[in-house]
Amino acid sequence: MSDQDKQEQRRKIEALTDELQAIRRDIHKHPETAYEENRTADIVAERLESWGLDVHRGLGGTGVVGTLRKGDSNRAVGFRADMDALFIQEKNTFDHRSVHDGKMHACGHDGHTTMLLGAARYLSESERFNGVLHFIFQPAEEGEAGAKAMIDDGLFDLFPCDAVYGLHNMPGIEAGHIGLRAGPILAASDRWTAEFRGSGGHGSMPHKGTDPTVAAAQFITAMQTIVSRNVDPIDTGAISVGHITGGDPGSLNIIPSDVLVGGTARSFSDSTRDLIERRLGEVAEAIAGAHSCEVDVSYVRGYPATVNWREQTEIATRAAEAAVGAARTDPNLNPLPGGEDFSFMLQQVPGCYAFIGNGFGEPDEFVHAPRYDFNDEIISSGVNYWVELAETELDDMS
Repeated sequence: MSDQDKQEQRRKIEALTDELQAIRRDIHKHPETAYEENRTADIVAERLESWGLDVHRGLGGTGVVGTLRKGDSNRAVGFRADMDALFIQEKNTFDHRSVHDGKMHACGHDGHTTMLLGAARYLSESERFNGVLHFIFQPAEEGEAGAKAMIDDGLFDLFPCDAVYGLHNMPGIEAGHIGLRAGPILAASDRWTAEFRGSGGHGSMPHKGTDPTVAAAQFITAMQTIVSRNVDPIDTGAISVGHITGGDPGSLNIIPSDVLVGGTARSFSDSTRDLIERRLGEVAEAIAGAHSCEVDVSYVRGYPATVNWREQTEIATRAAEAAVGAARTDPNLNPLPGGEDFSFMLQQVPGCYAFIGNGFGEPDEFVHAPRYDFNDEIISSGVNYWVELAETELDDMS
């Protein structure tokens, strides 16, 4: 593409900014949580249809797929955005704050949906690609595995893709910059619990019973050695406690008969994930036995690690450099310990997951915080990335 053509592309995308900002703020104002994204899906489907795309609804419950065909190539590429909000009480005071108590777009999915809509709008009038684009608007990313639900409903059977791509906003990265990497970019996200059981007893006579609180306390300390002493230092992982329950605050002189400890585990490789699961059980059993207690350990695997394919990451890097410039593209972004169900799509189809910077803010303006808001200034950069990616993947000269 000539410099003149590129400038014209950016001018046309910039001209869409006011319309796209209005869409984004409307979605933000009316957040919908997992599998309830009916209003958002209506907006998406109506817009896609008005731009001439073929629209399919209902995959994974409330998912929407818009298909755009140009030229004679059968090569097909999927672009995915998530639509769901979170159960968080918004603390912002601007006009587009959530109208639904206890629900808000605190992770920028309103922006993801909007950027992909902007790309569909622009590409519907473009003649610079040859092939098929599937615009995948997914429900229930936030812990409810909407990506898997769409796959199980036949996403890639009904809409075969040679490659699939995702894009997520991220605070702490300069606004409009794009970061990505080949290999693991996000962690597997698992949950675990360990319930220690003893006889309990009177706090003044601990020798008369067995005390699960001491076993639980030693387990919390000992489990920290799983990553530091069992995981290869070249790899990494994280195990954190998020919940402890035992006894009653009204009976502080009673040793409880059971103590529940639970938390999260993160890993970037299958081998480390297996190791963490195995060692949590072994450490809990050993400590419980040392204190004449019993323990039940549960380990529930959530989203797998998000692992980018090398070839598609190279393609996405070229698209990012064309969209925002090489100086604003980081092809070696450090992996992040968050989880993402786009990982299920990458297990089915080659692809790449990238991040676009949302800029810098206060601690309570991070994702999943009550004052978070997607930065409208990066909408055009995100749309440009999707457009460049479409034209790179489906080059009309190929």
